[in-house]
Amino acid sequence: MSTYAIETNGLSKYFDQVKALDNINISIQHGEFVAIMGASGSGKTTLMNILSCLDTATEGQIYLDGQDAAHLDEDGRRSFRAEKIGLLFQQFHLIPYLTALENVMLAQHYHSVTDKEAAVRVLEQVGLGHRIDHLPNQLSGGEQQRVCIARALVNECPIIFADEPTGNLDEENEQIVLDIFKRLHAQNRTIIMVTHNPDLGRYTDRIIRLQHGKYMGEERPNEQ
Repeated sequence: MSTYAIETNGLSKYFDQVKALDNINISIQHGEFVAIMGASGSGKTTLMNILSCLDTATEGQIYLDGQDAAHLDEDGRRSFRAEKIGLLFQQFHLIPYLTALENVMLAQHYHSVTDKEAAVRVLEQVGLGHRIDHLPNQLSGGEQQRVCIARALVNECPIIFADEPTGNLDEENEQIVLDIFKRLHAQNRTIIMVTHNPDLGRYTDRIIRLQHGKYMGEERPNEQ
């Protein structure tokens, strides 16, 4: 196993003539809970999309668990995501005609696995054992986000990416989601959370700051 879950060298991304990321060099250890923070347009979601193999860099190197991910083709990236990465978005992306349980089991499809017991178990872990047969429109926003967390966890992927995971939630449900992240962190999962909310940074081991696509430094909030 590599020392780092994620490591980048000279990572840059262009959209036409616009440089969305400019020479990003970062490393994230296994089991770290890291926030990537910056204002809108800072490049944080672009960086997350590249780190999670949803997109490719224009220049530079990226290593995920020691594997060179910069030169993977689309099939290789898809395979790596299925094996290593759980994804959580601000928009829930739940299938409206599937129950909570079925939405979670959908993630197993990409592993060619059908394990209802495992899907029920992760829903119970996020406090939704009593809601497994409900459709998304029968769930609150916080419950829908917890279904998404269960979906990201069901394949036991070691790296979890969360893009503004509490952006659509009220304060109570935001705290529920953050408490789940704290439990996952205690289980040695690697969590990378993209956010513009400075209050969320105090839950993490480290904050990486971006501005206009450039790395602007980092801080450890719990050491201050």
